[in-house]
Amino acid sequence: MQPLAERLRPKNLDEYIGQKHLVGEGAILRRMIESGNLSSFILWGPPGVGKTTLARIIAHQLQRPFYTLSAVTSGVKEVRDVIDKAKRTASINSGLFAPTDGRSPILFIDEIHRFSKSQQDSLLGAVEDGTITLVGATTENPSFEVITPLLSRCQVYVLKSLEKDDLLELFNRALTQDEYIRNLHIEVKETEALLRYSGGDARKLLNIIELVTNSGTKVIDNDTVTIQLQQNPLAYDKDGEMHYDIISAFIKSIRGSNPDAAIYWLARMIEGGEDPKFIARRLVIAASEDIGLANPNAMLLANTCFDVVNKVGWPEGRIPLAETTIYLATCKKDNSAYMAINQALEKVRETGNLPVPLHLRNAPTSLMKDLGYADGYKYPHDYPGHFVEQQYMPDELVGTTFWHKDN
Repeated sequence: MQPLAERLRPKNLDEYIGQKHLVGEGAILRRMIESGNLSSFILWGPPGVGKTTLARIIAHQLQRPFYTLSAVTSGVKEVRDVIDKAKRTASINSGLFAPTDGRSPILFIDEIHRFSKSQQDSLLGAVEDGTITLVGATTENPSFEVITPLLSRCQVYVLKSLEKDDLLELFNRALTQDEYIRNLHIEVKETEALLRYSGGDARKLLNIIELVTNSGTKVIDNDTVTIQLQQNPLAYDKDGEMHYDIISAFIKSIRGSNPDAAIYWLARMIEGGEDPKFIARRLVIAASEDIGLANPNAMLLANTCFDVVNKVGWPEGRIPLAETTIYLATCKKDNSAYMAINQALEKVRETGNLPVPLHLRNAPTSLMKDLGYADGYKYPHDYPGHFVEQQYMPDELVGTTFWHKDN
């Protein structure tokens, strides 16, 4: 019997759960799919949020030739073979569509962030001339992992972890639409543990449901779920999602100033074959988010660590990673810059594009000067201590503060 996650995989957009900002009524991806005029794009999001499923739905709904490659098992040769097949398909169907009309064969690449530069380079020509429409899926930031020329030819769409309501909808679908589970007549008493352990991941949720129901229980509650997961710690982690749990523990150990725990989780990632650049990037983020202004040198060290690791790789990369991990864990902590930018962004979204005060505006033309641009601006260096009081905020935000030293 197929796994529950495969049995419940949606076949069309109406069955698809979550990502309403992309596939809800009137959303950009739904409009693109319904029009049939598909552009190349990359789906970026955590595991289990529907990237591969969405690609399959697109292929099914548009009824186009569909090729799929995994970056884990495919090289430049496989990429070129697919492109050649796509060209032959386009030639056979030339009476139905032109290669550049947005209806070319679809190439889906899972884990595109694992493609090397040469592999990504081999895609450029076919994407550029419309021989293929590329749909990539990645759990990593494409800005770091996808080469700029390819990224410039693709739109990036961000998928989010599933919300509680999405997970509950999926849970109810499993109970009511899967014939095997429906016939078990499961009684649901509590769902908090089920949702908590799922962590916004649909596949993890379905794997936990399958684990619990296969144990012979007729009741789902918090204790049942917790006990089953403790007895089978990897049962819901079939596709490497523990990678996200461990990096979370790693970062939280650094934030909590516990170098021993941080080194332990680092060792777990190294022993598990984690990408050293993935770890190094998280250290750069931790240096800016958690150490911040308490020790600006932390950012310099973390960035240097990233450069070194990028040059040497494994196994020597473990040494600068360990050094930086211990340094960050033992640094004083300050998240005031992190809090300040978050609060400022929230205010910007709330208030919109407030006008810049006239005295702060640039006045490169006489017309702008006549309109009062730059009029009354006080140049701080003309004053004692290189400081003078004047208004820098928009009128509506005078007196607002975002940065608090004691955050």
